[in-house]
Amino acid sequence: VQLQASGGGLVQAGGSLRLSCAVSGITFDDYAMSWIRQVPGKEREVVSCTSKSDGSTYYADSVKGRFTISSDSNTENEVFLQMNSLKPEDTAVHYCAASARVIASQLGVPSSWEHWGQGTQVTVSS
Repeated sequence: VQLQASGGGLVQAGGSLRLSCAVSGITFDDYAMSWIRQVPGKEREVVSCTSKSDGSTYYADSVKGRFTISSDSNTENEVFLQMNSLKPEDTAVHYCAASARVIASQLGVPSSWEHWGQGTQVTVSS
């Protein structure tokens, strides 16, 4: 399984970024996908994810209304995270992750995701 995240960078508060995750080595539609972030010294946080069972989406309270997860399995297997109205507290390394076995009640638990890509740094200046 290979997950390649990109799109991070430095942006001012109120700005936007779009993260991308290229997925290979799996049957894309058989996996739930997520974006998970970590600030050094703090716990990892599942920012957003999709459930493979019904296609429903999950958002952490901290990003609801600002972030949108989407995917493209028609042309190439990619997962995106559109981040709008960015805040300094969104500064973190953002990882994409995949799971074939995560259950709905565990979508927000970082340890439930068994495949991780390398992270991409998002820095929001005030």
